[in-house]
Amino acid sequence: MTRRHIAVVGAGYWGRHLVRNFAELGALHTVCDHDSQRLAALTRMRDVRLEMDYRRVLENTAITGIVLATPVHAHYQMAKAALAAGKDVFVEKPLALTVEQGTELVTMSEETRCVLLVGHVLEYHPALKALHRMISGGELGRIHYIYSNRLSLGKIRTRENVLWSFAPHDIAAIMRLLDDETPVHVAAHGGSYLDSHIADVTLTALGFAGDIRAHVFVSWLHPFKEQRLVVVGDRRMAEFADTDPDRKLKVYEHQVTWVEHVPQPAEGEARPVPFEADEPLRLECMDFLRCIEERSTPISSGRRALNVLKVLEACQESLDKGGLKVPLPREARDFFTHETAIVEEPTDIGAGTKIWHFTHIMPDVHVGRRCVLGQNVFVARNVRIGNNVKIENNVSVFEGVTLEDDVFCGPSCVFTNVINPRSHVPRQHEYRPTLIRKGASLGANCVILCGHTVGRFAFVGAGAIVTHDVPDHALVVGNPARRIGWVCACGVHLANSGDRLSCPQCHAAYMRLAPDAIVPTGDRR
Repeated sequence: MTRRHIAVVGAGYWGRHLVRNFAELGALHTVCDHDSQRLAALTRMRDVRLEMDYRRVLENTAITGIVLATPVHAHYQMAKAALAAGKDVFVEKPLALTVEQGTELVTMSEETRCVLLVGHVLEYHPALKALHRMISGGELGRIHYIYSNRLSLGKIRTRENVLWSFAPHDIAAIMRLLDDETPVHVAAHGGSYLDSHIADVTLTALGFAGDIRAHVFVSWLHPFKEQRLVVVGDRRMAEFADTDPDRKLKVYEHQVTWVEHVPQPAEGEARPVPFEADEPLRLECMDFLRCIEERSTPISSGRRALNVLKVLEACQESLDKGGLKVPLPREARDFFTHETAIVEEPTDIGAGTKIWHFTHIMPDVHVGRRCVLGQNVFVARNVRIGNNVKIENNVSVFEGVTLEDDVFCGPSCVFTNVINPRSHVPRQHEYRPTLIRKGASLGANCVILCGHTVGRFAFVGAGAIVTHDVPDHALVVGNPARRIGWVCACGVHLANSGDRLSCPQCHAAYMRLAPDAIVPTGDRR
């Protein structure tokens, strides 16, 4: 039987749901609320103490975890008192009302080794987790933009505005989908109609590195309820509609092709995406109990919530300044640069990246997390490099080249950005884009001519000259490069059996769609 050691403080609208979940999980010890009528409604609950004095909850040694479902303005003081008493804390969003307060709470939790979970419940939604897997797996392609609407009539606050009340869920979800990226800048516009000091409607634009844009529209003065998040990629689009009772998560097979330099949209089918039908709040409560038991870090941790709080504070600054664009301050550098390397500002370089001897990075470059740039690498202006990219020695990545996540560039591989270079003829306006898709490997001394795409998990052999697009998973060699087989996502040559292919190492299965196209089936053989 689960040990009863959790106190829920606040039995109002949202607190009742927390009380129900912790009671069903067998962990509820105490419910605390200053409203005697709310407590009276809970007298039917067996083996649960009812308390009106928060101090007695803090003093009770049988209570190890405190869940705060109190008004936002009380979060900081009550969470601080709980951490000071050595209690693990689950506090509803937002963590606090200022970054200074939030930083203090996170520091206290780390110094006391107490669990600090912040109630960004959308991060626990199985549909959002499935959407994140689709994005990470490259199913939507390169992400262009995300928008989120959280609209309803009601839940009107008198102490905090709609930005602080509604938007934390969506900001946290968008940052999670982008692998915890923090916006480079924000701009927020709003309107105050019921109270001149409290915004009832806000529209916030978020600008991320790599030209990804997002916006969050929130309102509690809306004629109908809508909770919708849309992700637009260059391969597919996805919709997460939490208010849709039947098909909450869908993928749209829409495509945009270029015909004689004119974009032509082509609508595709919308197909539902299955996911586990678990209640997000229950999963969040279970995560809190697990972290208490294992002394581990929650999914919606204090650190991640602090990053959301920093975004909220910047949004509020923009709102106060009439929608002025507000940059978010860059944190202390958490990547390594060798003393001989040159990194020109402004650049955006992710955590855990290593930049080695004599490498030169020009301004306006984005380099993702956990990348390695070897000796004598040159990265030109406006280049976009994803996460976990490895660039070996003596490689120049010129303007117009994009490397998606998990790309490997072998020693001395070559990129171009014009097809007919002349020293005496300027052709900067003729740069042609080159795209190396997620997981592709480029062998030593190969050449990728501009204007082409190397597909996902493709493998370009050493010394090959790529003069045309390379399909996903294709193995190409020679001059000009030609396909001689297929490779698995793990890099092993696939065994061919008619229209079915399989990996002899990891046993992943693939299906042939056309002479020059295969797709993973998701099976293991």
